[in-house]
Amino acid sequence: MDIAGRNATLNIVMGIATTNLKGIVAALFVTIMFSASSLAQQADSKDEAELLQQLVQSTPEQAVGIDRQLKALWSQSGSASADLLLERGREALDVGDTVTAIEHLTALTDHAPGFAEGWHMRASAFFGMDRFGMAAADLEHALALNPNNYEAIFGLGLIFEIIEQPDKALEAYERALAIHPHHEEVTNAVNRLKPQVEGSAL
Repeated sequence: MDIAGRNATLNIVMGIATTNLKGIVAALFVTIMFSASSLAQQADSKDEAELLQQLVQSTPEQAVGIDRQLKALWSQSGSASADLLLERGREALDVGDTVTAIEHLTALTDHAPGFAEGWHMRASAFFGMDRFGMAAADLEHALALNPNNYEAIFGLGLIFEIIEQPDKALEAYERALAIHPHHEEVTNAVNRLKPQVEGSAL
């Protein structure tokens, strides 16, 4: 599945350049969704609140490790069967089989509706099929369960940007950046959109 090759385009950075923004943000979104797939064994004994506090106060170098620990923590369902469904969903997404991924991840959300990462990952699959409404709904569900998941917030921002609602996209990006101040992709998105949104408000 060549997400980056899709044809939808948007104007960015105050009209200076036009690029395949959808392809770029889709690639970022999927990369972020997959980035936790190998981290399930790397969470330490620190709780989420402590890690989030450390993240806000960290240097960019320190943030890398804290980000890894948070993603590992969020990937732990506490159920072997739920973990298996999550793994199978991720594997299907890795090979571009979004239909199978949605089947596994829907089984996961049915089996463990309180596991935020299941909804977060299924949003990735819906996103890959251009089903942005369903992706956004799953991200909102994931955030209702885990409001600190800056990757899910970032995902909402990407969707708002693709459907040409830059003000809502910027709001989501700034919300994510408040939790993870050193998130490179979110920082770039804020820097890209802020002049556009502030300029249109004048």
